[in-house]
Amino acid sequence: TAADALKHKPAGIFLSNGPGDPSALDYIVREVKTLVNSGIPIFGICLGHQILGQALGGKTFKLKFGHRGANHPVRNEATGKIEITTQNHGFAVDTASLPNDVEASHINLYDQTLEGLRHRRLPVFAVQYHPEASAGPHDSHYLFTVFRSMMG
Repeated sequence: TAADALKHKPAGIFLSNGPGDPSALDYIVREVKTLVNSGIPIFGICLGHQILGQALGGKTFKLKFGHRGANHPVRNEATGKIEITTQNHGFAVDTASLPNDVEASHINLYDQTLEGLRHRRLPVFAVQYHPEASAGPHDSHYLFTVFRSMMG
């Protein structure tokens, strides 16, 4: 639970990847809402991104074909740079469902789906793809540096 995690006084919370339909995980979404409200830095990837998107008020949907494999181009909206990413997911967060205090940080250039989000005030961000993967370029490794800097 969030309460159990917070007992450890973490410097940050990492929401990892995993399989499944994120809309079936409402009990986890409730716990993540508590973690978001704690003010502790949070970084989510893949399923963690989808759960975090729901915890922040967004909705998820099933992709027609899903995103699988390496070499998926994703645009970082802050820098305009294109990152070559590794992906393995069948669901996405609906950009239009996000509240105003959450911004789209990364966009898939194949189908314009949301690949990353960032809270405008809280130390919370996530990406849909796998920055930890080593199947190709390391374009997205900087995200771990960003997360470490949020933790102080």
